Amino acid sequence: MFNLKGKTALVTGSGQGIGRAVAILLARQGARVIISWRSEDSVARKTLDELDAMGAEYLTWKYDLSSPSVRRDFEAFMKENGVNVDILVLNASVQFRRPWEQISNEEFDLQVHTNLRSSLALIQACVPGMRERHWGRIVTVGSVQQYRPNTAMAVYAATKASLRNLVMTLSVQLAADGITINNVAPGVVETVRNVEALSDEAYRAKIVNSIPVKFTAKPEDIAPAILLFCSEEGRYITGTDLPVDGGMSIPFT
Repeated sequence: MFNLKGKTALVTGSGQGIGRAVAILLARQGARVIISWRSEDSVARKTLDELDAMGAEYLTWKYDLSSPSVRRDFEAFMKENGVNVDILVLNASVQFRRPWEQISNEEFDLQVHTNLRSSLALIQACVPGMRERHWGRIVTVGSVQQYRPNTAMAVYAATKASLRNLVMTLSVQLAADGITINNVAPGVVETVRNVEALSDEAYRAKIVNSIPVKFTAKPEDIAPAILLFCSEEGRYITGTDLPVDGGMSIPFT
């Protein structure tokens, strides 16, 4: 099961965190992976070292997804490298923690462009090839904030809710072409982004108490759900939103 040999997967934001865990897992299942990140090369070094140790096949695409030319630039990348994308995992995002009154135009634009616009651009770039092969898998990575927005991350939460809506809209339009598209919504994950906040013991205790399973996730807890949606075994699932959050999104008292 979950054999991805012969498939090529682009995982955005795969230098670290959830993206790294997904890329490693897809590679273990036989996929050729395209590792994409935007910051310094050292961020992606651990991912690339682990892929090298596995003997996995991979390509790298260092790119800033806030660029207005995402679609054109990735189409050029595919042509230059002679690849088509079978599996697209849209994981990269930008997040600012601050009261909504203090969000600047620049911060708004960066979050919307990176989290939402680039996702549509990459779907536009990859779907034509998927249609030709009558097989494709697209997974967006949302957030528990779709359901329980953090008051300090209003725009981030809004972009994640928008991704979910995009998935629903596109699922009915792509299904006849053999392409599925689904959303996975992680809860609180132990990533670099959350280190500072979770280092506050009082805050950590409050967060853990809001999670029914009573612990935060590792990136490796999120990746298997994404693997299902990327596989042939997930062929009958499309337009779905799957919380992987330890029950955090369930209303309870």
